[in-house]
Amino acid sequence: MKFETKAPTGDFDLAVIGAGSAGFSAAITAAEGGKRVALIGHGTIGGTCVNVGCVPSKTMIRAAEALHSAQSAHRFPGLSGEAQVADWSALVAAKDDLVATLRQKKYADLLPGYEGVTYLDEGPGRLVPGGVEVGGRRITAPKVIVATGGRPARPDIPGIRDAPTLDSTSLLDLDQLPESLIFLGGGYIGVELAQMMARMGTRVTIVCRSRLLPRTEPEVAQALTEVLRAGSVTVLDGATYHAARRDGDRAVLTVTVNGAERELTADRLVLTTGRAANTEGLGLAEMGVETDARGAIRVGDDMQTTKPGIFAAGDVTDRDQFVYMAAYGAKLAARNAVMGGAEQYDNAAMPWVVFTDPQVAGVGLTEAQARAAGHDVKTSVLTLDNVPRALAARDTRGLIKLVADRATDRLLGGVIMAPEGADSVQTLVMALKIGMTTKALGETIFPYLTTVEGLKLAAQTFDKDVAKLSCCAG
Repeated sequence: MKFETKAPTGDFDLAVIGAGSAGFSAAITAAEGGKRVALIGHGTIGGTCVNVGCVPSKTMIRAAEALHSAQSAHRFPGLSGEAQVADWSALVAAKDDLVATLRQKKYADLLPGYEGVTYLDEGPGRLVPGGVEVGGRRITAPKVIVATGGRPARPDIPGIRDAPTLDSTSLLDLDQLPESLIFLGGGYIGVELAQMMARMGTRVTIVCRSRLLPRTEPEVAQALTEVLRAGSVTVLDGATYHAARRDGDRAVLTVTVNGAERELTADRLVLTTGRAANTEGLGLAEMGVETDARGAIRVGDDMQTTKPGIFAAGDVTDRDQFVYMAAYGAKLAARNAVMGGAEQYDNAAMPWVVFTDPQVAGVGLTEAQARAAGHDVKTSVLTLDNVPRALAARDTRGLIKLVADRATDRLLGGVIMAPEGADSVQTLVMALKIGMTTKALGETIFPYLTTVEGLKLAAQTFDKDVAKLSCCAG
């Protein structure tokens, strides 16, 4: 994909390798500051989120939710669900159309509007002294930002390369809906896609080494496990992977679960055990840029690597693997690199969302993290059968957990598992950002019959039994 840009080639103030969300954020920030930027393509313009991540997965997840809702109308007296079947090929085509539209509108079409940006897609960029080498020529720039993103990682399991496998990208490009799938990994990508495929009609098994969503609260992990199992997903947690192999056209995975060795068979194994940074061919070692154990670039709070003058942002780094944090980190990197900034990366009030149904969203410290940080911790856990909105919607799957410092009553973190719970987490983000106490949150006025009202009730749960309150009495 080539573009006519108004800025001439030659020397630049900044070179940015990678044209995804982080790369665009860095380039636009610097261009708005009057700097001349070489934006060097790395893969398809737009990067992971719009092409193979957030956008395609969430539109397919929403389609699966709509199908499930149509089949589950029996929750409401007087209504009956009509059986519907997913037209998989039509959904994939609609997904591809949306991706193409957003890639053009939100990335390609933006470039001509920034006179200071020259887009180069002549081949992969490589770090060299004084700039970047791309397409057989050297781009001179005193500062460089690496924003080459990441990709699905392949777990180190004997035989995995010979077994029929998919990853989060190829799963959404299948021509036909598979009859059965085994998902390896219980992180947010695995649980989102596993539930989606189960609702599309595929027999789904999730196999994970610890538990689902291992970085969040155990109460949430248990509740989500129960929801998935109720939705016909087999969840095998605490498993040990031994080997994988091909058996004809099918995949076989050998694991140990609860002390017993088992062979699991499915059409494909879906590898959702994490992501790997795209650092190959960048010349990092030669330039003195250090990486961590998983190959991600180490950066300081100013987003600078171990080599002065070279910065990095997004999934290629050892920072948070979310598109909005990639854009945020890249903006800091650009400001610090070429605009005289001294800004520090701050994720203390960073929200995160898992787009299962019910959704799981959180911010701040978990109970375990708060204790490890030395806080005298107190917690409240409120199940959704105590939230009027959930009762009215006849869907009480989920809970809210808040974590606070006992001495100061200040909120430290929280997680909400609820249908459309993601739309409520930003209230908790703002509460943490201003240092709100649980008492203040519990005394804040919330609208009745909303999911977000559950945050108020959860805050009140620290001191009282909300089950004994009348409606709106809190």
